[in-house]
Amino acid sequence: MSRTALISIICEDRIGLIAEVTGRLFDLGINLGDTTFAVLGGAAEFTAVIELPDHLSLGSIESELSALPALRGAKISVAPFSYRAQHGDTAHITHRIEIEGEDSPGLVARLSEVFVGFGANIVRLNSERVSGGSGARYITRIAAWIPPEKAKACVATVANTAGELRLTCKTQAV
Repeated sequence: MSRTALISIICEDRIGLIAEVTGRLFDLGINLGDTTFAVLGGAAEFTAVIELPDHLSLGSIESELSALPALRGAKISVAPFSYRAQHGDTAHITHRIEIEGEDSPGLVARLSEVFVGFGANIVRLNSERVSGGSGARYITRIAAWIPPEKAKACVATVANTAGELRLTCKTQAV
């Protein structure tokens, strides 16, 4: 028998961080479900839905992770996960969209509204500032589920919204 929990870790970004964390979880007999990792500024964020054996407590997992050298000073949380462990159909990625250009305050809010209007779901979103010869640029990457019958119109509206903000937009059906 197993239980479902959520691990959340925020710490300084280090090389080998994912290998150390996932290696220890494997050694403990923990199975990873949906898992994300991201670098946020100089920090790193690791989040995973896990299945843990009955003999392990949430506190013991936290202690085991806290003992890892890569997680020195990290904020670690292991808590019960009361939602479904498996995501539904609207979390299946059907399109990838990349928008690039100068800073455009409100961009994520405007794009999010477009997806809602078409009954689409943003499954993953990543936005980063990158330095270049002409100054800072921003790249926003969206992985989304879009209802098939609305995909063409939704993608066109996203591209038009980006164009209105003088940003480039690339789309790809998956």
